[in-house]
Amino acid sequence: MQVTETLSDGLKRGFTVTVPAAEIESKRTARLKEVGQSMKLPGFRPGKVPMSILQQRFGESVQGEVMEQVVSDATRTLLDERGLRPAMQPKVDLVSGSEPGSKEDLKFTVEFEILPEITIPDLSTLSLVRLKSEVNAETVDKALTEIASRQREFEKVEEDRPAADGDVVSVDFVGKVDGTAFEGGSADDVNVELGGAGFIPGFAEQIVGMKVGEEKVITVTFPADYGAEHLAGKEATFDIKVKELKRPVEAKIDDELAKKLGFEGLEQVRELITQQVTQEYDQLSRLRLKRELLDKLAEKTDFQAPPGMVDAEFSQIWARIEEDRKAGRLDEEDKDKDEDTLRADYRKIAERRVKLGLLLAEIGRVNNITVTQEEIVHAVRAEAARYPGQEQAVFEYFGKNPQAVDGLRGPIFENKVIDYIVELAKVEDKVVTPEELAEMPEADV
Repeated sequence: MQVTETLSDGLKRGFTVTVPAAEIESKRTARLKEVGQSMKLPGFRPGKVPMSILQQRFGESVQGEVMEQVVSDATRTLLDERGLRPAMQPKVDLVSGSEPGSKEDLKFTVEFEILPEITIPDLSTLSLVRLKSEVNAETVDKALTEIASRQREFEKVEEDRPAADGDVVSVDFVGKVDGTAFEGGSADDVNVELGGAGFIPGFAEQIVGMKVGEEKVITVTFPADYGAEHLAGKEATFDIKVKELKRPVEAKIDDELAKKLGFEGLEQVRELITQQVTQEYDQLSRLRLKRELLDKLAEKTDFQAPPGMVDAEFSQIWARIEEDRKAGRLDEEDKDKDEDTLRADYRKIAERRVKLGLLLAEIGRVNNITVTQEEIVHAVRAEAARYPGQEQAVFEYFGKNPQAVDGLRGPIFENKVIDYIVELAKVEDKVVTPEELAEMPEADV
């Protein structure tokens, strides 16, 4: 194999590789013989099929297989011998000698970007502040009140009075767009909680003040991001008839409520709420600590990010930005920016993410941080648990899609590296209120 360097510009590298025709022919012949050993053809004993017939039947497919293997092996040898670590999959172009029966040497070009030289900073010099918050009785009481509200019952209102916020009305309705009833827009005996969520904005509000037996036509506008595309952003009318009025009966926060929820007593419910809120606080605390850590690491990434990796990361980010823009979901701070400014801002974010990703990967590599099979299995099980009744389908999906498994591996690896850095860094714990903890920005990466 002969290798000639053709490009060395920053992180970009290019080579022309030549593999002797004799080597290609030898590998092609050996592969055809392997095929012939298992081929059954009338008139020939196994392994005795003439090479001319094998060439006629399998020459083209074997040629492609051999070319792929030779190029792959030669590229790997090139990288190993020169100690090069490509940032992304190398681009290969065949130049000559790849056609079946060719007597020319195989010649191909290979171009790629290499990973930059990354100097890992002294992680023990990092100073971080870990925000923590305690679960107080007021938070638990508020959660209990919300639980009790969801468990409350409703009693029929016998007096003749208009519906008010907090009531539940049973209604029949027929929805129309441009005067024509639309599919899924009609129903009978539907309970609508006035002042509650779940209906189109403006729907429940216009029922306030109606009495049992009263009929009314209301007008609403479906949100622009409404799930049914044929209704999104459109104005509609609803013919409403109120059939029954109910009011809530306040649920008492006591042991009976706890038993209704499946617990022995109220204290057990309080303990569970405390545990759940503590987990939420711990997750928020970790996110804030991670953000601070990444911000400080970003200041120490003085290497060049491979342009191809930045381009790929930016493309993914920009695709989401365009979706959000079409759906009217752009962040407030982005809404008034022109496209050039937006592109420049998000390209900086893409570059930051690539650099931080490379630095974290290098820290993990140098310190032998890996993701175990047990951790992957645990992650797959956790993912399956998100889809009750479809667990087996989730397991089969990950079993057939290695790329999906890699999607789980990445976050696990990153979290293990983050934990490793935090162990080395100087971390000061600071107690703050839950509100202060929630106000902190989350991590970009």
